[in-house]
Amino acid sequence: MSTQADTHTDNAAYYIPEPSRWPIIAVFGMFMLFLGLVLSINKMGLAGSLIMVTGFAVLAHLMHGWFGAVIDENLSGKYNGQVDRSFRQGMFWFITSEAAFFVTFFGCLFYLRNITLPWLGGDGQLATSNILWEGFQYNWPLLNLPDADTTKYVPAKEAMGPWGLPLLNTIILLSSGVTLTWAHWGLKKNNNQQLVRGLIMTITLGTIFFFVQGYEYWHAHHAMDLTLNAGVYGSTFYMLTGFHGLHVTIGTIMLIVIAVRSARHHFTEHNHFAFEAVAWYWHFVDVVWIALFIFVYWL
Repeated sequence: MSTQADTHTDNAAYYIPEPSRWPIIAVFGMFMLFLGLVLSINKMGLAGSLIMVTGFAVLAHLMHGWFGAVIDENLSGKYNGQVDRSFRQGMFWFITSEAAFFVTFFGCLFYLRNITLPWLGGDGQLATSNILWEGFQYNWPLLNLPDADTTKYVPAKEAMGPWGLPLLNTIILLSSGVTLTWAHWGLKKNNNQQLVRGLIMTITLGTIFFFVQGYEYWHAHHAMDLTLNAGVYGSTFYMLTGFHGLHVTIGTIMLIVIAVRSARHHFTEHNHFAFEAVAWYWHFVDVVWIALFIFVYWL
């Protein structure tokens, strides 16, 4: 992360913070959030919603307090070159873990499309086409459950195509990567105005992406009957795009924080890792979306 002073040396003592209450608050907030979510899913009424909102409030307090403490440590000049390398290594491994998270879901999609469902459909020499239901024939996307009770289950009409809203969101997200790079160039040139403008444009594009994704979900539910119950395609579609949308939301919040800090001149040409960390994360989100567009929407 950046500091107001650019004179840190590796010879200074490695900064070790005092014991903190924030990890305990984080665990409590996450517990309340997921407990409320589980209760709401199981139709426990107002109690689940209140507990979930409480969890959100605790996590919001956590982010404000913990990040604020780190920023104060940063600006007070307590971090040296070793600490900077620690932050970079930590962010690298965090993004690596996020990549593994998405690779798992893409691997699940590959396994379903190329191994499990073709086998159940009697692909090759295997006479397995009646394992799921009589006369099952595999084709992708697998939208419907022919043996389901149609009085309770509404079959999906079609899959989500790639050339409408998904293509628009692809253009929006890739454009946000360009504006973020332009902001980075401004920072490298010590042009704070270009930095802030680039971040504002990136935040705007990320927000537009979020609302377009929300409209796509609404359209899928109401016009296409494409829900989580719409066969294995419906569940994998919402799982992959939903988690990506969550990462876009988190990334947009991070960009807002960085934009505020940039407006306050917290970063310098040679000392701005907080900006770089968020930029890494955002470009990672861009790459994941390209994979989603190809393997979920297009192929």
